[in-house]
Formats: sequence, structure tokens, C-alpha cells
Amino acid sequence: MLARALNGLALAAAAAVSSACTVVGVRDGTEEPAYTVVGLVNGAEVRRYGPRLAAEVTVAGDETSARNAGFRPLAAYIFGANEGRSKVAMTIPVVQARGERIAMTAPVAQERAEGGWTIRFFMPAEYTEETLPKPTDPRVRIVQVPSETVAVLRFRGAPGPEAVRAQKRRLLAALATGPWAPAGEAEAWFYDPPWTIPALRRNEVVVRVTPREPAPPPA
Repeated sequence: MLARALNGLALAAAAAVSSACTVVGVRDGTEEPAYTVVGLVNGAEVRRYGPRLAAEVTVAGDETSARNAGFRPLAAYIFGANEGRSKVAMTIPVVQARGERIAMTAPVAQERAEGGWTIRFFMPAEYTEETLPKPTDPRVRIVQVPSETVAVLRFRGAPGPEAVRAQKRRLLAALATGPWAPAGEAEAWFYDPPWTIPALRRNEVVVRVTPREPAPPPA
């Protein structure tokens, strides 16, 4: 379960984001990548995202343990394990860290990769590749995520592996007909800290899509 991912440093990092959640763990003003809704298909929302920066790691293991393992180095990176030009102290709690603190954003993305899973934090829009601090952990990569059109299905509750797989099946079933066709494997996006009341959690399953070619006319 994702809650186990927040032991040690990850727990301290997430708890420090006081402006991002209330006592019940609801997001409050957390930045998200900008997008435009371009359509709806069988209950799924079709969004267009522009290019954006992300920090990511690829880890082995099952879906839950990989989420655990991937969260830690990414949380460490945004909370100071980077080659920032200045030392920035977090305000709540007061912490002095080597390097620059990067604002927490949402969602945290998880997708299957060769040999494991890729866990990704999207970076705040204020950064460019030139201004974003470089990670000191060699496992953390900074990547440019290209523009893409995706179909998204939102769901509530604790995002355990079975729940995520069921929602992925629902999303692909929604795309079986209509103007958009899947163009890759579905992934999962998580928006809330793990202590959020399950009924209030925002989770999404996402898949890249392309316009479906019309059926050829009958001969």
C-alpha cells in the first residue's frame, strides 16, 4: 500500500507539504500540469497536455513495492538532494537542506517499464531544463515529457493493485468505440497523500490516445 512508501525520509517530506493538504489529506492548491479537455468518450475525459518536465526513477518489484521504492528518491530530490545554487530552508517544519527545495506537484505517475516500473513526479511549470536543479542521486532522471493526448478515467478509494487494474480495464473498454483509440499501455496517476480518507482520494488511470481512423466504406 502507498502508505508504506512514506516511512523515513518520504514521510518527513510529505508531511512538510503543509500547504498541500488538510488534516484529512485533501489537496489544497497543489500545482498540476496544465491541460485542455478536448472531448469525452463513454465516461472518459480526453485531455491535451503540453510538454512538461518530470523527475523519474525506474525500479523493479511488484506494483506496490515499486511505488514504495520509487517514491523515496524522488521525494528526497525535491526536498534538497539536488545541486541547487542556493540553500533554501523549508518553513514548516524548519529544515536546513543542502540544495534547492522544489515544490510538490500532483499527480505522481506510475507506468510499467522494461524490467520494472517507472515512478514520475512532474516538475513545477516555473522550471526549464536549464533552471531545474540537477539530482545528486544517479537513479533520478530529469526527462522532457512531450505533448500528448490522453484519455483519463477518475476514481476514488485506496489505489491498490486490483483496484487500479479494474479501472484500467474500464478505461480500455470505454475506448473500444468512439473517435479515440489507445496508443500505449495504461498507467496510474495518484493525487493525494496516503493518509487521505479513501472516499476523498483522487486517482486516475490514463492512456495515450490517437484519433481512430474511420472504417473503410463497404466494397
